[in-house]
Amino acid sequence: MNSCNEEEVPMRLHSAVEYLLHSHSDQLRSIILSPDPKLHYPLFVDYAELMDADPPLARLVFANPTDYLRFFDQAAILAHKRVLKDMVSHEKGVEKKFIHVRFNVCGSPLEFPETFPTIGRVRVKHRGILLTLKGTVIRSGAVKMYEGQRTYQCKKCKHMFPLYPELETRNSITLPSICPSQRSNPCEGTKFLCIENTTVCHDYQEIKIQESTQVLGVGVIPRSILVILQDDLVDIVKAGDDVIITGILTAKWSPDLKDVRCDLDPILIANHVRKTNEMKLEIDIPDDVAMKFKQFWLDFRDTPLKGRNTILRGICPQVFGLFTVKLAVALTLIGGVQHVDASGTKIRGESHLLLVGDPGTGKSQFLKFAAKLSNRSVMTTGLGSTSAGLTVTAVKDGGEWMLEAGALVLADGGLCCIDEFDSMREHDRATIHEAMEQQTISVAKAGLVTALSTRTIVFGATNPKGHYDPDQPLSVNTALSGPLLSRFDIVLVLLDTKNPEWDAVVSSHILGEGEYGNGKQDEDLANIWSLSILRRYIGYVKKHFKPVLTKEAEKVISSYYQLQRRSATHNAARTTVRMLESLIRLAQAHARLMFRNEVTRLDAIAAILCIESSMTISAIIDSIGNALHSNFTENPDEEYAKQEKLILEKLSLIDESPESNGLEGFN
Repeated sequence: MNSCNEEEVPMRLHSAVEYLLHSHSDQLRSIILSPDPKLHYPLFVDYAELMDADPPLARLVFANPTDYLRFFDQAAILAHKRVLKDMVSHEKGVEKKFIHVRFNVCGSPLEFPETFPTIGRVRVKHRGILLTLKGTVIRSGAVKMYEGQRTYQCKKCKHMFPLYPELETRNSITLPSICPSQRSNPCEGTKFLCIENTTVCHDYQEIKIQESTQVLGVGVIPRSILVILQDDLVDIVKAGDDVIITGILTAKWSPDLKDVRCDLDPILIANHVRKTNEMKLEIDIPDDVAMKFKQFWLDFRDTPLKGRNTILRGICPQVFGLFTVKLAVALTLIGGVQHVDASGTKIRGESHLLLVGDPGTGKSQFLKFAAKLSNRSVMTTGLGSTSAGLTVTAVKDGGEWMLEAGALVLADGGLCCIDEFDSMREHDRATIHEAMEQQTISVAKAGLVTALSTRTIVFGATNPKGHYDPDQPLSVNTALSGPLLSRFDIVLVLLDTKNPEWDAVVSSHILGEGEYGNGKQDEDLANIWSLSILRRYIGYVKKHFKPVLTKEAEKVISSYYQLQRRSATHNAARTTVRMLESLIRLAQAHARLMFRNEVTRLDAIAAILCIESSMTISAIIDSIGNALHSNFTENPDEEYAKQEKLILEKLSLIDESPESNGLEGFN
């Protein structure tokens, strides 16, 4: 196969053309068959494959990407012309003007720390090489157009040559001092003429990525860097996305501001962008650990609730008791199954939890432990740590409006822990309703109109407004509106009431007596379910179990919902279909916690007990008590039998045949 102009192709392009023809002819053919000749088309190349096929060329791409990425784009144009020439007559191919080679460094040596540093460790030594950075998009600017190439002609010898703008000089083009023609007799002309209709324009977008807080130590400030996306890369990521970007590190002058020193700011000109949103929740679970989980539930087949409580003891073990809170935290982190109906409407699977309590009741301890249990989490306060607060805002950066993601967007797919929930900013209060229920944030600010994803578990904590008055609605005691409170599946009120027996047990626990001194068996069980094991267990059950409701569970949930609707008075806003959805989510989460693919009557009643513990609805069961004083019972299965009988009597289902508490569907 011979090219019409192969003799004019420089040697450094020849090997690139041959490699693309040999390894990526299918991509070239699909580009040719695309109808629009003016679009910018990507051609994806694995850097690891290039290293195997042509190591010298791969080293040149790494060491001098400024020139060789451009050479590869030219090689792609030449290669696609050769493929177009060899196509059969019945295939209607169109010659393209713009093809960009995108290098994916996944699985190559470029993923080593020296060429894959964290954003905070980017230094001058990384300038001029093919660099890869990983982070979360925190800002995304509008798509603009900039001049990427202009052709000039020497007035003396008529030699034509392209010039490219320099980002370091704010995209200005610097003319050469003498004619760049490489002839035996140098021209040495100094006057040049811009050729009309030779300007090549590119799409251009600026984003800012920040290193993940999950890999940083305490007290380390997460660093960020500006990234420039061009042509086919624009608008493929949005605020909150996790990305791995490969490109060239350079710098540009900061904007001219009065009384502010002008500096060179580092920027990354992207060549390849890979979204890793689908990878961010992956937790490594070895086969032997999965077998331990299965064996654990086989050992507790006859007493499943005792096995469940063994797991719950590992949640925030430094806090004594608080069984109800620990169960609520576990069910919230595990969550239910997202449901999509025939019309495409989505019903969220994530649950939300709010702790309302007096100071010193352990609310912040649970927030911090839950953040450690989640593979992706953001810890913040109601005021927020940035100008974006909890949701999103438009900020002006260098004269341009950009969207800045808040805590809920950055925690997309994970957990957002919000302390001092009642101190939210006004614009957060207006938008957090949509973020919690529809799991999106619709933005229309400063001409930027978009929707950002917030598939986030919200775990909030707040203090009562003054002294908690049990006779007043929760919205009055917390200064939170009723519609906002209804977004939470569970709202637990922790009141530090006087209880001499509880005070004696807690003081003994804190002083090293009681449970730590005498209960070695409980201490051993807590050691089995360490933080790392709990993280893996939650990740395992969320991935492998999609529970469905049995007929018995549906009947219990339906009867309870109808009873609540009949008895609802001043708090009717809470006893809506939203409460029914919460019941289903919590029952599914409990089935996952119990290592099952079926929601049984036990799971439905456990969900009802959690809802009953919530102070947002009028309790129909009087035996729940204060969530702060709830403790682990010695025989939870026997205790459950009493609660089941009580609830079934209230629901007029006492004549139903009892359901087994074993592990139906266990595999």
